[in-house]
Amino acid sequence: MNVTTILTIVLIILSAILITTVLLQPSKSSGFSGSIAGGAEQLFGKKRTKPYEVMLHKLTIIASIATFALATAMNFIA
Repeated sequence: MNVTTILTIVLIILSAILITTVLLQPSKSSGFSGSIAGGAEQLFGKKRTKPYEVMLHKLTIIASIATFALATAMNFIA
């Protein structure tokens, strides 16, 4: 196998992980009524983050950085 082929396969896997983590994250908006009440909830600290939401957020950041870095590296190789 060629190095470019291996990097392409890794890029496809990273892209699938990135898409999955973005789609699994819960929505942060509740429409117009949520925008009015949402500010008060953030101000008084009623909204708690769940551990899996934090994990998904970190995994999304890692996957996006890795995908961007690999795509940039593949561009310089080709």
